[in-house]
Amino acid sequence: MSKQTGSEVVLTIPMHPSMELVAAQTGSLIAEANGFDQKCIEEIQLALIETCINAFEHSKSDDQRVHITFIIKDNELEFKITDRGVGFQIDPDKLSTVDEPEPRELRKRGWGLELIKNMMDSLYVDSNEHETTITLVKKKPDY
Repeated sequence: MSKQTGSEVVLTIPMHPSMELVAAQTGSLIAEANGFDQKCIEEIQLALIETCINAFEHSKSDDQRVHITFIIKDNELEFKITDRGVGFQIDPDKLSTVDEPEPRELRKRGWGLELIKNMMDSLYVDSNEHETTITLVKKKPDY
């Protein structure tokens, strides 16, 4: 696959176990074809897996689908992951500060968005009671 700046790939996956791997594999192939290094590719894969699993587990989507748009730009890739579910029940910017029964470092779950934020160059959440879109951006490193 040759580099095609400004191109988009659109993928819709059902909310079934292991389908997040289809999104990760697609992201991996697009990143590789556009010259991203192995570290970036692995971060993209993990971020896509985490985002899809969050949609599977929390969206309560009637159509039981996740819609992913892969946007190829000059020196970055953008990923828009959308579900048509109930939206975030709390402000996603405050997820890491919500009072919880046990300290965050002792919890086994709830690290998805935190991991994604650390692996990607930007993360934006647009959510309402009918739909959530998580936009992720990964820039190509300057070497």
